Amino acid sequence: MSGVVRLLEEIAEVGRSRESGGYRRFAWTAEDATLRAWFRGEAEALGLEVVEDRVGNQWAWWGDPDAARAAGDPGVVTGSHLDSVPDGGGYDGPLGVASSLAAVARLRADGFTPARPLAVANFVDEEGARFGIACAGSRVLTGALPADRALSLRDGDGLTMAEALRAAGRSTSSYGRDDEALARIGTFVELHVEQGRWLADTEHPVAVGSSIWPHGRWRFDFEGEANHAGTTRLADRHDPMLQLAALITAAREEAAAHGCVATVGKVRVLPNGVNAIPSAVTGWLDARGADEAAVLRIVPGLEARLGTTAVEESYTADTAFDPDLARSLAALLDGVPVIGTGAGHDAGVLSSHGVRSAMLFVRNPTGVSHSPLEHAEDADCEAGVDALVTVLRDLAG
Repeated sequence: MSGVVRLLEEIAEVGRSRESGGYRRFAWTAEDATLRAWFRGEAEALGLEVVEDRVGNQWAWWGDPDAARAAGDPGVVTGSHLDSVPDGGGYDGPLGVASSLAAVARLRADGFTPARPLAVANFVDEEGARFGIACAGSRVLTGALPADRALSLRDGDGLTMAEALRAAGRSTSSYGRDDEALARIGTFVELHVEQGRWLADTEHPVAVGSSIWPHGRWRFDFEGEANHAGTTRLADRHDPMLQLAALITAAREEAAAHGCVATVGKVRVLPNGVNAIPSAVTGWLDARGADEAAVLRIVPGLEARLGTTAVEESYTADTAFDPDLARSLAALLDGVPVIGTGAGHDAGVLSSHGVRSAMLFVRNPTGVSHSPLEHAEDADCEAGVDALVTVLRDLAG
Protein backbone atom coordinates (compact mmCIF):
# COMPACT_ATOMS: atom_id res chain seq x y z
CA MET A 1 0.00 0.00 0.00
CA SER A 2 1.43 3.39 -1.01
CA GLY A 3 2.24 6.16 1.45
CA VAL A 4 -0.74 8.47 1.00
CA VAL A 5 -3.24 5.60 0.71
CA ARG A 6 -1.84 3.96 3.84
CA LEU A 7 -2.12 7.21 5.79
CA LEU A 8 -5.73 7.71 4.75
CA GLU A 9 -6.50 4.12 5.72
CA GLU A 10 -5.05 4.69 9.19
CA ILE A 11 -7.70 7.31 9.99
CA ALA A 12 -10.51 5.85 7.89
CA GLU A 13 -12.62 4.83 10.88
CA VAL A 14 -12.14 7.95 13.02
CA GLY A 15 -15.49 9.70 13.29
CA ARG A 16 -17.20 7.55 10.66
CA SER A 17 -20.97 7.22 10.96
CA ARG A 18 -22.29 3.67 10.79
CA GLU A 19 -25.55 4.93 9.33
CA SER A 20 -24.33 7.17 6.52
CA GLY A 21 -20.74 6.04 6.05
CA GLY A 22 -19.74 9.69 6.21
CA TYR A 23 -17.61 11.48 8.78
CA ARG A 24 -18.43 13.62 11.79
CA ARG A 25 -15.09 15.12 12.78
CA PHE A 26 -15.79 18.40 14.52
CA ALA A 27 -13.46 20.86 16.22
CA TRP A 28 -12.45 20.18 19.82
CA THR A 29 -14.26 16.82 20.09
CA ALA A 30 -12.88 13.40 20.96
CA GLU A 31 -12.58 12.60 17.24
CA ASP A 32 -10.63 15.80 16.68
CA ALA A 33 -8.28 14.90 19.55
CA THR A 34 -7.66 11.48 18.01
CA LEU A 35 -6.80 13.02 14.65
CA ARG A 36 -4.52 15.63 16.22
CA ALA A 37 -2.66 12.90 18.09
CA TRP A 38 -2.36 10.89 14.87
CA PHE A 39 -0.93 13.91 13.05
CA ARG A 40 1.60 14.53 15.80
CA GLY A 41 2.67 10.88 15.83
CA GLU A 42 3.11 10.67 12.05
CA ALA A 43 5.00 13.97 11.92
CA GLU A 44 7.33 13.07 14.78
CA ALA A 45 8.01 9.69 13.16
CA LEU A 46 9.35 11.68 10.20
CA GLY A 47 11.64 13.65 12.51
CA LEU A 48 9.53 16.82 12.35
CA GLU A 49 9.08 19.14 15.32
CA VAL A 50 5.39 19.73 16.05
CA VAL A 51 4.35 23.07 17.54
CA GLU A 52 1.01 24.81 17.90
CA ASP A 53 0.11 28.44 17.38
CA ARG A 54 -2.15 30.48 19.66
CA VAL A 55 -5.26 29.12 17.94
CA GLY A 56 -4.33 25.42 18.09
CA ASN A 57 -3.30 24.93 14.45
CA GLN A 58 -0.52 22.32 14.30
CA TRP A 59 2.77 22.93 12.45
CA ALA A 60 5.29 20.12 11.89
CA TRP A 61 8.62 21.72 10.99
CA TRP A 62 11.63 20.30 9.16
CA GLY A 63 14.30 22.86 10.00
CA ASP A 64 14.35 25.97 12.19
CA PRO A 65 11.63 28.41 11.08
CA ASP A 66 12.64 31.12 13.56
CA ALA A 67 16.24 31.22 12.38
CA ALA A 68 15.05 31.40 8.77
CA ARG A 69 12.58 34.16 9.63
CA ALA A 70 15.31 36.15 11.35
CA ALA A 71 17.46 35.75 8.23
CA GLY A 72 14.62 37.09 6.08
CA ASP A 73 13.96 33.76 4.33
CA PRO A 74 10.83 32.24 5.93
CA GLY A 75 9.78 28.67 5.33
CA VAL A 76 7.64 26.71 2.91
CA VAL A 77 4.44 25.20 4.32
CA THR A 78 2.04 22.63 2.93
CA GLY A 79 -0.96 20.89 4.50
CA SER A 80 -4.70 21.22 4.95
CA HIS A 81 -7.21 20.12 7.63
CA LEU A 82 -8.63 16.95 9.20
CA ASP A 83 -12.11 18.06 10.34
CA SER A 84 -15.26 17.44 8.30
CA VAL A 85 -18.73 18.70 7.56
CA PRO A 86 -21.56 16.58 9.02
CA ASP A 87 -21.47 13.22 7.22
CA GLY A 88 -18.73 14.45 4.92
CA GLY A 89 -16.29 12.49 2.80
CA GLY A 90 -12.88 11.13 3.64
CA TYR A 91 -10.81 13.23 1.21
CA ASP A 92 -11.83 16.85 1.81
CA GLY A 93 -8.95 17.98 4.01
CA PRO A 94 -7.36 14.63 4.97
CA LEU A 95 -6.06 14.08 1.43
CA GLY A 96 -4.03 17.29 1.74
CA VAL A 97 -2.62 16.42 5.14
CA ALA A 98 -1.82 12.80 4.21
CA SER A 99 -0.29 13.87 0.87
CA SER A 100 1.90 16.42 2.63
CA LEU A 101 3.19 13.85 5.11
CA ALA A 102 3.76 11.38 2.28
CA ALA A 103 5.61 14.02 0.26
CA VAL A 104 7.93 14.81 3.16
CA ALA A 105 8.58 11.08 3.65
CA ARG A 106 9.45 10.79 -0.05
CA LEU A 107 11.80 13.78 0.10
CA ARG A 108 13.56 12.35 3.16
CA ALA A 109 13.90 8.95 1.50
CA ASP A 110 15.41 10.64 -1.57
CA GLY A 111 18.05 12.32 0.59
CA PHE A 112 16.72 15.81 -0.04
CA THR A 113 17.80 18.53 2.38
CA PRO A 114 15.67 21.70 2.27
CA ALA A 115 17.54 24.97 1.91
CA ARG A 116 14.76 26.66 3.85
CA PRO A 117 12.50 25.19 6.54
CA LEU A 118 9.62 23.04 5.37
CA ALA A 119 6.45 22.36 7.37
CA VAL A 120 3.23 20.37 7.22
CA ALA A 121 0.20 22.14 8.73
CA ASN A 122 -3.04 20.80 10.16
CA PHE A 123 -5.53 23.65 10.46
CA VAL A 124 -8.23 23.35 13.10
CA ASP A 125 -11.95 23.93 12.42
CA GLU A 126 -11.66 24.55 8.68
CA GLU A 127 -15.18 23.39 7.88
CA GLY A 128 -16.90 25.39 10.61
CA ALA A 129 -19.28 22.47 11.15
CA ARG A 130 -19.52 22.94 14.91
CA PHE A 131 -19.46 26.72 15.38
CA GLY A 132 -20.69 27.96 12.02
CA ILE A 133 -17.71 29.88 10.60
CA ALA A 134 -15.54 28.18 8.01
CA CYS A 135 -11.74 28.39 8.19
CA ALA A 136 -11.97 29.53 11.80
CA GLY A 137 -8.46 28.31 12.58
CA SER A 138 -6.83 30.37 9.85
CA ARG A 139 -9.21 33.31 10.25
CA VAL A 140 -8.36 33.71 13.95
CA LEU A 141 -4.68 33.12 13.21
CA THR A 142 -4.63 36.04 10.76
CA GLY A 143 -6.98 38.27 12.75
CA ALA A 144 -9.72 38.08 10.12
CA LEU A 145 -11.95 36.64 12.86
CA PRO A 146 -11.48 38.45 16.19
CA ALA A 147 -10.71 36.11 19.07
CA ASP A 148 -13.54 37.41 21.26
CA ARG A 149 -16.10 36.77 18.54
CA ALA A 150 -14.73 33.29 17.86
CA LEU A 151 -14.75 32.32 21.52
CA SER A 152 -18.37 33.45 21.87
CA LEU A 153 -19.65 31.33 18.96
CA ARG A 154 -22.02 28.56 20.05
CA ASP A 155 -22.50 25.04 18.76
CA GLY A 156 -25.78 23.22 18.35
CA ASP A 157 -25.82 22.30 22.04
CA GLY A 158 -25.36 25.89 23.14
CA LEU A 159 -21.71 25.51 24.17
CA THR A 160 -19.42 28.39 23.31
CA MET A 161 -16.12 27.78 21.60
CA ALA A 162 -14.43 28.96 24.79
CA GLU A 163 -16.28 26.30 26.78
CA ALA A 164 -15.43 23.66 24.17
CA LEU A 165 -11.75 24.58 24.31
CA ARG A 166 -11.68 24.35 28.09
CA ALA A 167 -13.53 21.00 27.95
CA ALA A 168 -10.77 19.79 25.63
CA GLY A 169 -8.22 20.78 28.26
CA ARG A 170 -7.04 23.93 26.54
CA SER A 171 -6.56 27.43 27.87
CA THR A 172 -8.15 30.40 26.14
CA SER A 173 -5.92 33.01 27.75
CA SER A 174 -3.62 33.40 24.73
CA TYR A 175 -6.13 32.40 22.05
CA GLY A 176 -6.04 34.80 19.09
CA ARG A 177 -4.06 36.24 16.22
CA ASP A 178 -0.49 34.94 16.04
CA ASP A 179 1.86 37.16 14.05
CA GLU A 180 4.88 35.13 15.12
CA ALA A 181 3.47 31.95 13.59
CA LEU A 182 2.49 33.81 10.42
CA ALA A 183 5.95 35.31 10.02
CA ARG A 184 7.39 31.80 9.69
CA ILE A 185 5.47 31.23 6.43
CA GLY A 186 7.10 32.39 3.22
CA THR A 187 4.96 30.30 0.86
CA PHE A 188 1.94 28.09 1.51
CA VAL A 189 0.79 25.35 -0.87
CA GLU A 190 -2.41 23.44 -0.09
CA LEU A 191 -3.29 20.22 -1.89
CA HIS A 192 -6.99 19.38 -1.96
CA VAL A 193 -9.38 17.01 -3.67
CA GLU A 194 -11.29 18.89 -6.36
CA GLN A 195 -14.80 19.78 -5.21
CA GLY A 196 -16.35 19.74 -8.64
CA ARG A 197 -15.82 17.87 -11.88
CA TRP A 198 -13.62 20.09 -14.04
CA LEU A 199 -10.74 17.59 -13.92
CA ALA A 200 -13.10 14.61 -14.24
CA ASP A 201 -13.76 15.65 -17.83
CA THR A 202 -10.06 15.88 -18.73
CA GLU A 203 -7.06 13.57 -18.86
CA HIS A 204 -5.34 15.52 -16.08
CA PRO A 205 -5.21 14.08 -12.53
CA VAL A 206 -3.85 17.35 -11.04
CA ALA A 207 -4.46 21.07 -11.53
CA VAL A 208 -3.16 24.30 -10.03
CA GLY A 209 -5.64 26.69 -8.38
CA SER A 210 -6.08 30.24 -9.66
CA SER A 211 -8.67 31.71 -7.31
CA ILE A 212 -11.55 31.13 -4.89
CA TRP A 213 -14.95 32.53 -5.72
CA PRO A 214 -16.48 35.08 -3.35
CA HIS A 215 -18.76 33.37 -0.88
CA GLY A 216 -20.66 34.06 2.31
CA ARG A 217 -22.99 32.69 4.98
CA TRP A 218 -26.03 34.53 6.27
CA ARG A 219 -28.53 33.70 9.02
CA PHE A 220 -32.28 34.27 8.63
CA ASP A 221 -34.37 34.26 11.82
CA PHE A 222 -38.14 33.84 11.67
CA GLU A 223 -40.39 34.24 14.71
CA GLY A 224 -43.71 32.45 15.10
CA GLU A 225 -46.06 31.30 17.81
CA ALA A 226 -45.85 27.84 19.34
CA ASN A 227 -49.13 25.97 19.31
CA HIS A 228 -50.73 22.56 18.95
CA ALA A 229 -50.39 21.08 15.47
CA GLY A 230 -53.72 19.25 15.70
CA THR A 231 -56.05 21.75 17.33
CA THR A 232 -55.00 25.12 15.90
CA ARG A 233 -56.97 26.29 12.85
CA LEU A 234 -54.87 27.14 9.80
CA ALA A 235 -56.19 30.70 9.89
CA ASP A 236 -55.00 31.09 13.49
CA ARG A 237 -51.47 29.80 12.96
CA HIS A 238 -48.30 31.90 12.99
CA ASP A 239 -46.03 29.25 11.51
CA PRO A 240 -42.47 30.41 10.74
CA MET A 241 -41.82 27.25 8.74
CA LEU A 242 -43.72 28.90 5.89
CA GLN A 243 -41.16 31.71 5.84
CA LEU A 244 -38.36 29.17 5.90
CA ALA A 245 -39.93 27.38 2.93
CA ALA A 246 -40.16 30.68 1.10
CA LEU A 247 -36.49 31.37 1.84
CA ILE A 248 -35.42 27.99 0.47
CA THR A 249 -37.24 28.39 -2.84
CA ALA A 250 -36.45 32.09 -3.19
CA ALA A 251 -32.74 31.45 -2.60
CA ARG A 252 -32.61 29.14 -5.59
CA GLU A 253 -34.51 31.62 -7.75
CA GLU A 254 -32.30 34.56 -6.76
CA ALA A 255 -29.14 32.54 -7.33
CA ALA A 256 -30.27 31.42 -10.76
CA ALA A 257 -31.22 34.99 -11.70
CA HIS A 258 -27.73 36.22 -10.83
CA GLY A 259 -25.71 33.31 -12.25
CA CYS A 260 -24.65 32.08 -8.80
CA VAL A 261 -25.31 29.15 -6.48
CA ALA A 262 -27.08 29.29 -3.11
CA THR A 263 -28.27 26.73 -0.58
CA VAL A 264 -30.11 26.72 2.73
CA GLY A 265 -28.20 23.79 4.16
CA LYS A 266 -28.76 24.18 7.89
CA VAL A 267 -31.92 24.91 9.88
CA ARG A 268 -32.88 25.16 13.53
CA VAL A 269 -36.47 24.67 14.65
CA LEU A 270 -37.89 25.40 18.11
CA PRO A 271 -39.26 23.39 19.83
CA ASN A 272 -38.69 20.88 16.99
CA GLY A 273 -41.60 18.62 17.84
CA VAL A 274 -43.53 16.73 15.20
CA ASN A 275 -46.87 17.73 16.74
CA ALA A 276 -45.98 21.35 17.52
CA ILE A 277 -46.17 24.49 15.45
CA PRO A 278 -42.70 26.07 15.81
CA SER A 279 -42.12 29.18 17.87
CA ALA A 280 -39.00 30.11 15.91
CA VAL A 281 -37.05 28.91 12.91
CA THR A 282 -33.56 29.81 11.69
CA GLY A 283 -32.13 29.04 8.28
CA TRP A 284 -28.53 29.48 7.20
CA LEU A 285 -27.83 30.52 3.61
CA ASP A 286 -24.61 29.77 1.73
CA ALA A 287 -24.17 31.80 -1.48
CA ARG A 288 -21.28 31.80 -3.95
CA GLY A 289 -20.43 32.77 -7.50
CA ALA A 290 -17.68 33.85 -9.86
CA ASP A 291 -19.00 37.45 -9.99
CA GLU A 292 -18.75 39.18 -6.61
CA ALA A 293 -21.32 41.87 -7.44
CA ALA A 294 -23.81 39.15 -8.36
CA VAL A 295 -23.24 37.26 -5.10
CA LEU A 296 -23.83 40.42 -3.10
CA ARG A 297 -27.18 41.02 -4.83
CA ILE A 298 -28.66 37.72 -3.62
CA VAL A 299 -29.26 38.56 0.05
CA PRO A 300 -30.81 42.03 -0.52
CA GLY A 301 -33.15 40.40 -3.01
CA LEU A 302 -34.16 37.79 -0.44
CA GLU A 303 -34.62 40.40 2.29
CA ALA A 304 -36.93 42.39 0.04
CA ARG A 305 -38.97 39.35 -0.95
CA LEU A 306 -39.30 37.98 2.60
CA GLY A 307 -39.61 41.25 4.49
CA THR A 308 -36.81 40.39 6.88
CA THR A 309 -33.18 41.24 7.59
CA ALA A 310 -30.39 38.67 7.39
CA VAL A 311 -27.35 38.52 9.66
CA GLU A 312 -24.02 38.11 7.87
CA GLU A 313 -21.98 35.49 9.72
CA SER A 314 -19.02 35.32 7.36
CA TYR A 315 -18.03 36.66 3.98
CA THR A 316 -14.93 36.14 1.86
CA ALA A 317 -14.30 38.33 -1.15
CA ASP A 318 -12.92 37.03 -4.43
CA THR A 319 -9.50 35.57 -3.57
CA ALA A 320 -6.84 35.26 -6.25
CA PHE A 321 -3.78 33.20 -5.47
CA ASP A 322 -0.38 34.62 -6.39
CA PRO A 323 -0.65 34.59 -10.22
CA ASP A 324 3.09 34.35 -10.81
CA LEU A 325 3.33 31.41 -8.42
CA ALA A 326 0.35 29.68 -10.06
CA ARG A 327 1.88 30.08 -13.52
CA SER A 328 5.29 28.86 -12.40
CA LEU A 329 3.83 25.80 -10.66
CA ALA A 330 1.73 24.91 -13.70
CA ALA A 331 4.83 25.13 -15.88
CA LEU A 332 6.86 23.14 -13.36
CA LEU A 333 4.22 20.40 -13.51
CA ASP A 334 4.43 20.13 -17.31
CA GLY A 335 1.58 22.48 -18.13
CA VAL A 336 -1.23 21.16 -15.93
CA PRO A 337 -4.42 23.24 -16.10
CA VAL A 338 -5.03 26.27 -13.87
CA ILE A 339 -8.59 26.36 -12.51
CA GLY A 340 -10.74 28.32 -10.06
CA THR A 341 -12.96 26.90 -7.32
CA GLY A 342 -16.16 27.77 -5.53
CA ALA A 343 -14.98 26.18 -2.26
CA GLY A 344 -13.27 28.08 0.53
CA HIS A 345 -9.89 27.00 1.89
CA ASP A 346 -7.31 28.03 4.46
CA ALA A 347 -5.01 28.86 1.55
CA GLY A 348 -7.48 31.56 0.56
CA VAL A 349 -7.50 33.06 4.05
CA LEU A 350 -3.70 33.14 4.13
CA SER A 351 -3.58 34.62 0.63
CA SER A 352 -5.98 37.39 1.66
CA HIS A 353 -3.64 38.13 4.55
CA GLY A 354 -0.71 38.60 2.15
CA VAL A 355 0.90 35.16 2.41
CA ARG A 356 2.18 33.92 -0.95
CA SER A 357 -0.14 30.97 -1.53
CA ALA A 358 -1.12 28.38 -4.10
CA MET A 359 -3.29 25.27 -4.37
CA LEU A 360 -3.08 21.92 -6.10
CA PHE A 361 -6.27 20.01 -6.91
CA VAL A 362 -6.54 16.23 -7.32
CA ARG A 363 -9.18 14.79 -9.65
CA ASN A 364 -12.50 13.69 -8.18
CA PRO A 365 -14.17 11.27 -10.64
CA THR A 366 -17.75 12.19 -9.70
CA GLY A 367 -17.21 15.77 -8.58
CA VAL A 368 -19.20 14.99 -5.42
CA SER A 369 -17.92 16.50 -2.17
CA HIS A 370 -19.20 17.09 1.37
CA SER A 371 -20.74 13.64 1.03
CA PRO A 372 -19.76 10.01 1.72
CA LEU A 373 -19.64 9.62 -2.09
CA GLU A 374 -16.61 11.90 -2.30
CA HIS A 375 -13.74 9.97 -3.88
CA ALA A 376 -10.33 10.07 -5.50
CA GLU A 377 -8.65 7.13 -7.21
CA ASP A 378 -5.49 5.80 -5.58
CA ALA A 379 -3.51 6.51 -8.75
CA ASP A 380 -4.67 10.12 -8.78
CA CYS A 381 -3.79 10.50 -5.09
CA GLU A 382 -0.30 9.26 -5.94
CA ALA A 383 -0.13 11.72 -8.84
CA GLY A 384 -0.99 14.46 -6.36
CA VAL A 385 1.88 13.42 -4.08
CA ASP A 386 4.23 13.33 -7.09
CA ALA A 387 3.19 16.88 -7.98
CA LEU A 388 3.57 18.07 -4.39
CA VAL A 389 7.05 16.52 -4.11
CA THR A 390 8.07 18.37 -7.28
CA VAL A 391 6.66 21.66 -5.98
CA LEU A 392 8.21 21.37 -2.51
CA ARG A 393 11.58 20.37 -3.94
CA ASP A 394 11.51 23.49 -6.11
CA LEU A 395 10.25 25.93 -3.44
CA ALA A 396 12.37 24.67 -0.55
CA GLY A 397 15.46 23.62 -2.52
